[in-house]
Amino acid sequence: MPDDVSVKICGLRTPEDVAAVAGAGASYCGFTFFTRSPRSIGFEDARALAIASPPGLAKVALTVDADDAFLDDLTRQVPLDMLQLHGHETPERVAAVKARYGLPVMKAVGIADADDLAELDHYLKVADQILVDAKPPKTSELPGGNGLTFDWRLVAGRRWPVPWMLAGGLTPDNVAEAIALTGAKQVDVASGVESAPGIKDHDMVRSFVHAVKA
Repeated sequence: MPDDVSVKICGLRTPEDVAAVAGAGASYCGFTFFTRSPRSIGFEDARALAIASPPGLAKVALTVDADDAFLDDLTRQVPLDMLQLHGHETPERVAAVKARYGLPVMKAVGIADADDLAELDHYLKVADQILVDAKPPKTSELPGGNGLTFDWRLVAGRRWPVPWMLAGGLTPDNVAEAIALTGAKQVDVASGVESAPGIKDHDMVRSFVHAVKA
């Protein structure tokens, strides 16, 4: 497998998490600002982790349908490299967030079947990156991090005019297959490297990155 695939580990909550992710060779670290998530983190703790992150590790904030007041506080308190919008944000909202904060914006789009792919097209002109994730069940309280996959054949060999990242149920055991099947150049994981919800297993983090880079 090519070693030019980038890895994002999302939902970090401790200094040890950041150290493990950086040491494993990931390119992005993600902080979750969504109170219903077991990976949720406050601004003060996230600021400390962001400041402690080594140069070259991109710091991404995951938010869900956040308003300007929330994002104003977030961007003022936490040094960030990218905003990840993981809710029902419209293309117009994505463009407005990008313009207001001057940060690259990644928009997550949930995929369950071929019909959902059309949703991606609405964001290609406004988002800097697209996160192609598994669509959550209607009963789920979480927009992501549910440990669910989707049919990777739906995006096999597809190319879009902006960089895209594959997410949804990835683990150290299946990520190599997912990359081989889809041709993804970036992958994102949260629950797939945890020993319990919100608790990162640092051995699994290393195994995941090794599986990507091997």
